Amino acid sequence: MVDRYLTKKLEAGGSREAMRRPLEDFAEYCDDHGIDSVDELTSDDVRDYGLAVLREKYIDGEIGGSTANTYFRYVRAFLSFCVRDGRLDTNPADTEAAEEFLPEDTPTRDTQFWEPEQRQRLLEYADERVTMAREDRIDVPVARAYRDRTIVVLLAELGLRGAELFRDPNDDRRDGLRWGDVDLENGRLEVFGKSREYETVGLTDAAHNALSRLEHVHDPPTEDWPLFPTGHAASKYQAVEDAIGERPDSGTDIDTLLREQAIAPPSITKEAGRQVLKQLTEEAGIDVEGGYLKPHGARRALGAELYEQGHSELAQAALRHQSIETTHEAYSDIKAEDVAESIDEVRE
Repeated sequence: MVDRYLTKKLEAGGSREAMRRPLEDFAEYCDDHGIDSVDELTSDDVRDYGLAVLREKYIDGEIGGSTANTYFRYVRAFLSFCVRDGRLDTNPADTEAAEEFLPEDTPTRDTQFWEPEQRQRLLEYADERVTMAREDRIDVPVARAYRDRTIVVLLAELGLRGAELFRDPNDDRRDGLRWGDVDLENGRLEVFGKSREYETVGLTDAAHNALSRLEHVHDPPTEDWPLFPTGHAASKYQAVEDAIGERPDSGTDIDTLLREQAIAPPSITKEAGRQVLKQLTEEAGIDVEGGYLKPHGARRALGAELYEQGHSELAQAALRHQSIETTHEAYSDIKAEDVAESIDEVRE
């Protein structure tokens, strides 16, 4: 149905490619939530899509408020087409309730990226925090300090998305990065990418070092063990109950039981990952617009660094963009500056 609509839009002079990815994301969301045809959609379903997908991407810094609202308008236009086509009686996106959780319609240029000084300070503080934890100078478990440092390093070095690192409660296929996804011997890892397929990411020296140290400290008993296990006790108890069919007594050493039974706890969620960065940003004394250094800001910063140095194809590969046009569009402001500088040089 989406393909049919896009073909009609193209014939009518609309921009098919601009609408394709957002509408495919909407179709995937419906499929993942058991909505097999458009006539099953309700206003609540569309509202939940706005909350679970568009608002989450906005919070993660992947898209601006303006873009989130534009994507929602694409969905609403598609569903209007379905009404005209006789597939729906009314448009479930054309209600106030459906738009309830959309972010404020602010320009995409507000999207954050980590400044080099901010990035360096956060990395340095994450290292300092590990040392302080090992020396009992702060009330933070050593394993958690290593966990948090690895989160910072993987974001800063590899430009991974938060949804590729952490569990997404709204997406059953995104259960967080696992040790079975990591191949230290060959220096790479596999992530469940935006394409909804597994993608290979090469490890820089710093990322390899951080993962090696984390593996040594955590000593994961199974390949299914998450890199960033939750500290939420109730979730750990639930994991045991799901695995063996009964809930352990409240006085049980749940961490020991999980290891003895080789039952993997859940990964921390995307929201928990954001809270880690909020805490580290504040403790490191980093002043940043938006309150804290967001996960997607690291990704944008890595791409900008490579793009500014003239390595657009390397930026495309590092960010795993499907086409170089996507990379050019993401950093159109940098490209415009380069063009202006080239004009000045020619005129000289």
